[in-house]
Amino acid sequence: MEATSFIPYHKESYEAPVMKRRAETYHLWLEQRRSLRTFSDKPVPKEVIEKLIMAGSTAPSGAHKQPWTFCAVSDPEIKKKIREAAEKEEYKNYHGRMSEEWLKDLEVFETDWNKEFLETAPWLIILFKQNYGFENGEKSKHYYVNESVGLAAGFFLTAVHHAGLVSLTHTPSPMDFLGKVLNRPSNERAFLLMPVGYPPEEAQVPDLSRKNLEEVAVFYS
Repeated sequence: MEATSFIPYHKESYEAPVMKRRAETYHLWLEQRRSLRTFSDKPVPKEVIEKLIMAGSTAPSGAHKQPWTFCAVSDPEIKKKIREAAEKEEYKNYHGRMSEEWLKDLEVFETDWNKEFLETAPWLIILFKQNYGFENGEKSKHYYVNESVGLAAGFFLTAVHHAGLVSLTHTPSPMDFLGKVLNRPSNERAFLLMPVGYPPEEAQVPDLSRKNLEEVAVFYS
């Protein structure tokens, strides 16, 4: 077994008052992030999407396998196919698959099976998880795939927010159609669909608040 090669690592650190200020500033900045279901059709340069994907790919992963594939779609015909297939599944969800409780929880968002944003948004980013990989033509094992890909999605969404754009975590379950439309290999499964673009001028979001610290954390000091 080959010995692992290590290199020096240097990370800027801060005294407590500066750390506190930076943490608070970052939190307040992230509080501005919202999921949007309407998008402007204003173009977003491909180079921007490339950098956002690479930002997402800095996420940690099990054994550093990086078991994800970001598929970036701007082609109008492919977006149309994705919308048609997604709406077919979503119609079934809203007319029988979803429980009454689920539908009730969705009422605040005023959403339904119509997904116009899948064609309006300039980019659709479909994140696939690689259940296993290939190395030198041989099948290789991946570890903690869902956790790793979930982290990559979070890093990506934060990068989208940082770039001044908006997104949405869309899961038109079941999502097998995405692999077929995009002709993905058998080791990949669709994990998340994220439209990316500018918010429209008339953008509105539900008047919601996030849970406070006492509701999301327990400290053992």
